[in-house]
Amino acid sequence: MKEGKERRRLIIVANRLPIAIKKNGEKFKFQQSPGGLVSGLKTYLEGKHEAFSDYMWVGWPGITVGDEEKEYVKDKLKKFKYHPVFLPEKSMENFYNGFCNSTLWPLFHYFSSYVKYKEEYWNFYNDVNKIFCNALMEILREDDIVWIHDYHLMLLPKILRDKIQNISIGFFLHIPFPSYELFRLLPRKWQIDILEGMLGSDLIGFHTHEYVQHFLRSIICVLGYDNEMGKIYSDRVIKADVFSMGIDFNKFNRSIDNMNVRKNFGKIKTTLKNFKIILSIDRLDYTKGIINRLQGYELFLEKNPQWHNKVVLVLVLVPSRVGVEHYQTMKRQIDEYIGKINGKFGTIKWTPINYQFTSLPFEILASYYAISNVALITPLRDGMNLIAKEYIATRSDEKGVLILSEMAGASKELGEAIIINPNSLEEIAYALKQSLEMPEEEQIRRNKIMQDRLRRYDIIKWGNDFISELLSMKEEQKGLEMRLLKKSNERIMMRDYINANKRLIFLDYDGTLVPFADRPENATPGDEILEILRKFSNDDKNYVIITSGRDRKTLQEWFGNFNVGFVAEHGVYIKEKDGEWKLIRKLDTKWKPKILSILQDYVDRVPYSFIEEKDFSVVWHYRKSDPELASQKAKEIRDEIINLMANLDIQVLQGNKVIEFRNGGVNKGSAAMQFTNGYYDFVLAIGDDWTDEDLFKILPKDAYTIKVGVFQSYARFNLHNHFEVVKLLKKLCSTGCKGIAKNEDLLSFTNEMSKYPNEVRL
Repeated sequence: MKEGKERRRLIIVANRLPIAIKKNGEKFKFQQSPGGLVSGLKTYLEGKHEAFSDYMWVGWPGITVGDEEKEYVKDKLKKFKYHPVFLPEKSMENFYNGFCNSTLWPLFHYFSSYVKYKEEYWNFYNDVNKIFCNALMEILREDDIVWIHDYHLMLLPKILRDKIQNISIGFFLHIPFPSYELFRLLPRKWQIDILEGMLGSDLIGFHTHEYVQHFLRSIICVLGYDNEMGKIYSDRVIKADVFSMGIDFNKFNRSIDNMNVRKNFGKIKTTLKNFKIILSIDRLDYTKGIINRLQGYELFLEKNPQWHNKVVLVLVLVPSRVGVEHYQTMKRQIDEYIGKINGKFGTIKWTPINYQFTSLPFEILASYYAISNVALITPLRDGMNLIAKEYIATRSDEKGVLILSEMAGASKELGEAIIINPNSLEEIAYALKQSLEMPEEEQIRRNKIMQDRLRRYDIIKWGNDFISELLSMKEEQKGLEMRLLKKSNERIMMRDYINANKRLIFLDYDGTLVPFADRPENATPGDEILEILRKFSNDDKNYVIITSGRDRKTLQEWFGNFNVGFVAEHGVYIKEKDGEWKLIRKLDTKWKPKILSILQDYVDRVPYSFIEEKDFSVVWHYRKSDPELASQKAKEIRDEIINLMANLDIQVLQGNKVIEFRNGGVNKGSAAMQFTNGYYDFVLAIGDDWTDEDLFKILPKDAYTIKVGVFQSYARFNLHNHFEVVKLLKKLCSTGCKGIAKNEDLLSFTNEMSKYPNEVRL
C-alpha cells in the first residue's frame, strides 16, 4: 500500500477495464469495451462529486501480456486513469468462462440445471480474486474509497479487508442474488466463503429489495448473523441496501439532436416506413428469454392476421460468451426459429423478423429506440436491464410502449410499462396487440411518469447515493469502534487493577467466556477458562461473581470449587463466597405449567428447537432451527404468552437464539446490588447479552463495564468476541495475579503508565 496522502480517490474495481487491448503483431490497439456497466460507471465517474475528487479504474485489460510488456501497458493505461490486472490465459479461462459463467451466472439466474460444480473452477476463482487484491495493493492510498463490482469479485472485499482493516469498501452485485434454496446448492464451503467475502465490505448494494432479502436470509442461514433493517452484525456493522442503477438520462433523451442519430433514424424510417416496429435488443444469453420472445411473437401473428404486412420485429442480438457451450447451442436454436417464423408468415414484400447478430454503436442504437413503436424486453431473469430504461428515456416525443418482464429488476421501477410473465406466450402475444393498439395519449401518460422517475434517479444520483451511504456506514463503524477497548484504555485498566486493594469482578458466561453451543450442556468450561478463574479467585483482593442465565446446579457443578460468588437464572438466585444459595425474593411458579404446555406445541412445530426448564424460568432454544421459521415463531410465542399472562408478573427476555420467560422484577442488576455493599476501588463487569445491560446501569460510572459485540450499550467499552475477553483476562492475571517480578520490570511498567494519567479515564 502506497504511503502519502493526495486527493481522495474512488477506486473502481471490475472484471474488465473500460478499454480492451488487442495486439496486432508487435503493436497494441486500445478500444472501448462494450457493456452497460462500463458505460454507466464511466458516465458517473465523469460527473461532479463531493465525496471524491479523483478516480482510478482497476480491471483486466482483455489480453494476456508477457512480463516484458507489462510496464509498457501500465504506462499507456495510466493516462486514462486505468490500472491493469494481468491474468494468465488459463486462469482467465477457468475463472471467467469457468466459475463465473458456468457456475455463478446460471445459478444466480435460476438455471440450476446448467450449473457446473468443478473444484478446479472454484480454485481459479479464489486465485484470481487474490491477484486482483495484489494489483490493488500496488496503487492503494490510505484514504481511498474502493468500490468493487459484480459476481466476478465476490471474494475480494474480505481478501482486501484482511490486508487493510480500516479501508472503505463498497460492493455492488449487478445480477440477481438468488433465493437461499438455490444458493444452498453450492457446496457449503463455497457458500461460506462467498458470503464472508461480500461481508468484507462496509456496504453491499443490490438492484431490488427482493435481492437484499435473499442475501440476508442466506447470511442468517449460512453464517448465523442477525440483521436489523439491513444492518448485519458480525465483528463489524455492515449494511445491505437497495440502489437501483440509473442511466445517463439526458444523453438518451437528447440523442435525437445528434446529427448521426438523426441520419440513422432517417435510414431506418425509409427502410421500414410501411411497418410498425417492435424492437428487441439483448445480449445472446439463455437468461434473456429470446426463444420465449420469438414464440410469443409467433403466437401474436397467428392470432392477429390483421397485423400481417404491417409489423416487423427488429431483433438485435449482441454476441456474448461465444466460448460457452450453452450459448453456441442457443444461437443455433434462435437462428432456426427465426427462419421458421419468416418462412411461415413472410412474403416477397414482408419479412416478419429483421434479424441482426451484432453490437450496435450508440448512434444506431438510439435511432432504433427513437423510431420503434414497441420495445419487447422479456428476460427470464435479469438483475436490472438498462435497455428498458434507455428506451423510455430516448422517447423525447413521449410515445412508444414498453413491454417488460416482471423478472427484470427494472420492472420494480417501471410499473407503468406493460408487465408480463415471460413464461406465458399468451401474455406476450396479448401485450403485443395491446401495445400496437394503445392510443397515443395513453402512451404519453405512462411514459411521462416513467421519464420523470428516470430523470430524477439517474446514474449520477445512483452512484452518489451509494458512496454517500458507504461513507455514512464508515462513520457509524467509527462511532462503534471508538467504544472498543483500546490499548491505552487497557493499559490504564491494568494499572488500576494492580493498584487496587479491593476488586469486584462480574463475569457473564455464555457468549462472554465461551462461545454459544448448539445445546447448553455442550458449552462446558475448558482448561483455559478454569485456570483464569482459579487465578482470579485465589487472589485475596478479588471478589469474582459469575453472572449467568444458567441454573444454580450447573454453575455449582462447574465452578463450585472456586472461591467465587454466583448470580444464577439472570438474578433469581445469588450465592456469596462460602455462602448458601438463596432466592433474591419470594417468587411464584404457578405460571410455569401453562407456559411449558404452550412451548411444547412450538417444539413440535419447529424442528431442532427445545425447552430448558429452570427453577424459576423456562427457556425456548432455537439455535439449530431454521432461522426464519424460528424467528417468526418466537414472535408468535411472545405475543401469545404476553396476552395469556397479562395479569401476571411475567417477564419475557429475548436472547441470542433463545426466548426466556421468568418472574418480573428480577434481573442481573438487582442481584448484583447484593454484592456492591462496601468499598471497591476496582470494578469490572463483562457481558454479551441485553440482560447484562441491567448490570451495567447500576455500576459506578468509573467501573470498567465491557459489552461483548459491536453494539450500542450502557457499557463504557466493547470487545469483539469471547476470544478478546479471554485474552484480556489472561493479561490481567499475568500482571495482577503474579505481580511484577523484577524491579526493572516495575520501573518499565511505571514509566509506561506515566503516559496515561488518571484524567484519561472515561
